[in-house]
Amino acid sequence: MRLRTCLLGFLALFVPGKCSYSPEPDQQRMLPPGWVSLGRVDSEEELSLTFALRQQNVERLSELVQAVSDPGSPRYGKYLTLEDVAELVRPSPLTFRTVQKWLLAAGARNCHSVTTQDFLTCWLSVRQAELLLPGAEFHRYVGGPAEIHVIRSPRPYQLPKALAPHVDFVGGLHRFPPTSSLRQRPEPEVSGTVGLHLGVTPTVIRQRYNLTAQDVGSGTTNNSQACAQFLEQYFHDSDLAEFMRLFGGNFAHQASVARVVGQQGRGRAGIEASLDVEYLMSAGANISTWVYSSPGDSGAGCWSVSGRHQFRPSFPASSPYVTTVGGTSFQNPFRVTNEIVDYISGGGFSNVFPQPSYQEEAVAQFLSSSPHLPPSSYFNASGRAYPDVAALSDGYWVVSNSVPIPWVSGTSASTPVFGGVLSLINEHRILSGRPPLGFLNPRLYQQRGAGLFDVTHGCHESCLNEEVQGQGFCSGPGWDPVTGWGTPNFPALLKTLINP
Repeated sequence: MRLRTCLLGFLALFVPGKCSYSPEPDQQRMLPPGWVSLGRVDSEEELSLTFALRQQNVERLSELVQAVSDPGSPRYGKYLTLEDVAELVRPSPLTFRTVQKWLLAAGARNCHSVTTQDFLTCWLSVRQAELLLPGAEFHRYVGGPAEIHVIRSPRPYQLPKALAPHVDFVGGLHRFPPTSSLRQRPEPEVSGTVGLHLGVTPTVIRQRYNLTAQDVGSGTTNNSQACAQFLEQYFHDSDLAEFMRLFGGNFAHQASVARVVGQQGRGRAGIEASLDVEYLMSAGANISTWVYSSPGDSGAGCWSVSGRHQFRPSFPASSPYVTTVGGTSFQNPFRVTNEIVDYISGGGFSNVFPQPSYQEEAVAQFLSSSPHLPPSSYFNASGRAYPDVAALSDGYWVVSNSVPIPWVSGTSASTPVFGGVLSLINEHRILSGRPPLGFLNPRLYQQRGAGLFDVTHGCHESCLNEEVQGQGFCSGPGWDPVTGWGTPNFPALLKTLINP
């Protein structure tokens, strides 16, 4: 009897129809703008899929994240190691065995996992994948500025119900690579040149955010910072060296990346990858920098967590575990003046993640006091609200493929700048015998924007229809879903975050 029960359970993994379920009921079926189908993929072509295995102790992990990130907690700064996290969330032996049997029986091969064992990536033929995932139908698409080729399914997939306790979702079927928020704007017209700058450079960044020549890494700590490059976007060492030669003369810096983890392509440099590395290493100057490189077809540029999804943000910008950076511009584009909202700055409320407790008070204050709100049907007021902070995102100089390029704009620019500033604060904390900051958001909201320049003027773009008429959320005093708590004032922010 027991043998029969086990056999029936195993067979249930392969019986479609009433014994199946949809793990992602909100699977996107619309083709994003700029992508074109090239037709069905040959049934014998190989593709890789990633299977997300059900984690254990997720609620306990959430409690620990909150505890180590809350300055009022006795566990503040006592971070878990990767091995600690793996021990906590690793899928059960039953989950791992069940999923492995299912995949191997379907012909999956070259499977590899991660340290936490909650993701399993395997290779299959298209025919095998379509049999494994009833409903899926794989097509080849091309799109994006670099005309990237990807394989995706325009139809939803299903899984056997017997896998419901074991598999959360399957990656590599629906989501398309996000488009970059970077754009090159036309140079503004200007009359007269006294006291003006001709675009945002490291000198302009450091002047605006009160970074002196002494505000650089000491070179004596184990401090480091990192960014990642995806979508076959690569930086070039020669571009970084030329950028520092042109713009890094006023502060101590490192002219090369300490380490590249993964594949570093030999093709043309990507402007987003170039910008990420150049400005992370300019704001977080003289700090050891690593670059994680993947040629994969999903993800965004380094530290780029703020996409242009105005009212319905997407992951990762709307994740409650990410410090999201909005964008600003100078009120006068040629002078280091007060900042206003950069109209391309992302911001809004998530339809995926609920609002975390650390931001409830700030969001409620904004919603009750803002004189300019879009219609309530346009946003989920109970969702995770973002961004959390902001920085300049308009008019950057970047060196890419040996060419200095002016007036590059987007929140992909503001994010590495804020990341570099936090790296400098971590430098001071480490030198003082304290742990690095870790996850910043709970502390950021507790301190209500202390150490930041509050940005109170400007709105970002939105839908162009009769109700909204092109105006989205607007900035105001305190937190807002356009610039968060504001932009960094380094001496004040350091004073705020150095203790405990």
